[in-house]
Amino acid sequence: MAGNRKLNRPTDQRVAVIRGLTTDLLWYGRIETTEARAKEVRKQAEKIITMGIKSYADTVTVKKEKLNDKGQRVETEVKNDGPARLNARRRMMAYLYERQIPRNEKEKKAEYKVRTAQINHPVISKIFDELAPKYAKRAEELGQGGGYTRIIKKGPRRGDCAEAVILELV
Repeated sequence: MAGNRKLNRPTDQRVAVIRGLTTDLLWYGRIETTEARAKEVRKQAEKIITMGIKSYADTVTVKKEKLNDKGQRVETEVKNDGPARLNARRRMMAYLYERQIPRNEKEKKAEYKVRTAQINHPVISKIFDELAPKYAKRAEELGQGGGYTRIIKKGPRRGDCAEAVILELV
């Protein structure tokens, strides 16, 4: 998933910068960077969000047997990823970096562990649970896909006079 702009960096550094900025955009919803980087990040973010929209509803309900506290076998229903969603999840995991869920203010360590126990990949979960349904609904209302990001120009950056912009999810 590499673009055309060189960004004055060797290939490995350029790819790492774009991956990091794309992950931050999807995690925080808004980043400040240069115009050239923002245009590259926009390409990748739009592709990832589109991938999430196409596959977020593909889930399969499976019955599994588990042992409860008393040692008895109990059937429980578990929602698993379908084939399309699993493929999209793996492709996203290969590209995006991991982010840790931040601890709330005055939250104890034990409470934090309980709250985050079920979430293995927070960025991917956010894409499938929050962003994909939101943008699927938006695409349905507007009758078009894409256009999930917005670039707002801030003017030249102090120091190197590079064009600074804010890239945010719409």
